[in-house]
Amino acid sequence: MDDLYYGDYIELDTLLNSQHPRSFDRMEDGNDEMLFIIIHQAYELWFKQMIFELDRVRGIFMGGNINDNAGEMGAAAHKLKRIVKILELVNQQVSVLETMTALDFLEFRNYLLPASGFQSKQFRLIEAKLGLKMEERHKREYYKHTRRGSLSEADMLEVTRAEGEPTLKGLVIAWLERMPFFDERYWAEYVSSSRASADKFWSDYREAYRESLSAGEGGRYAEFEKVLFTEGRGDLTPKALQAALFITLYRELPIFQYPFELLNTLSEIDELLSNWRYRHFSMVRRMIGIRAGTGGTSGAGYLEGTLSQHYAFREVTELATFLIERSKLPELPGALKDKVSFQV
Repeated sequence: MDDLYYGDYIELDTLLNSQHPRSFDRMEDGNDEMLFIIIHQAYELWFKQMIFELDRVRGIFMGGNINDNAGEMGAAAHKLKRIVKILELVNQQVSVLETMTALDFLEFRNYLLPASGFQSKQFRLIEAKLGLKMEERHKREYYKHTRRGSLSEADMLEVTRAEGEPTLKGLVIAWLERMPFFDERYWAEYVSSSRASADKFWSDYREAYRESLSAGEGGRYAEFEKVLFTEGRGDLTPKALQAALFITLYRELPIFQYPFELLNTLSEIDELLSNWRYRHFSMVRRMIGIRAGTGGTSGAGYLEGTLSQHYAFREVTELATFLIERSKLPELPGALKDKVSFQV
């Protein structure tokens, strides 16, 4: 067998010969189109890795009961942390693209029409696999068609298939709903400070939360009751939200450390995707002002709208609304502490 050569292994020639600026034939000195292409190719490579990691995490959760002692939860949290690092890098790449001025971009912008970053199939796949629903998107009329400036029919079919698969958000919700920690057998020895005979923990937590509110936050208690005990919020049921809040409150207990890290990382992913959209919005506004995007969207206006709507895990992040001081937390009963101490 011949020795493996570095350039052959990573197919370097293919990579280095995949940049074909359309404006260079007409401009002797070239321009910033080469930079523009390389930056977007780098984005797409990182998107490919993010999809790879997301599929591995979804595979872990689709396996059913996750064995914390077998390392499955730790592996899922680790892979999501890798996505966080990739997103941090993707955000930094915008700074390189920002070395191009508006006039620099205008030199070749018309050669791009009607191609647009809006046509990035992989970014759509990331959003779909995370759990961002079509009805929750800004300007959702821009999606689900193959007219000029949108996805090709083949790419649209692939995105549609991904939307029909179990999303990471849906799998996390199902996992949260399976949490057994509110079973009454774990609370038999617990003495409720509110003298409740059932649902003792939440009875005490209600009172502690009510007492933690300032004079101007009176309406928060009604929201607390609605979100955690009657209606839930967004896609998360009250049962799922109670489990997520419980994990957050007692995250220092051994069995909750990886679950908390996972939930916190999901919020980080949402935040970093929002940061990326903001950087992109700011750059587009600086490059083209309020002109339409090359793909036919409203340009910066469309991007600005996505900033407030395109969050997959908003409900998880907003659980901070219902936290109380650590010193006020109810003391857990011994039977439950034994359950969450990695004892086989």
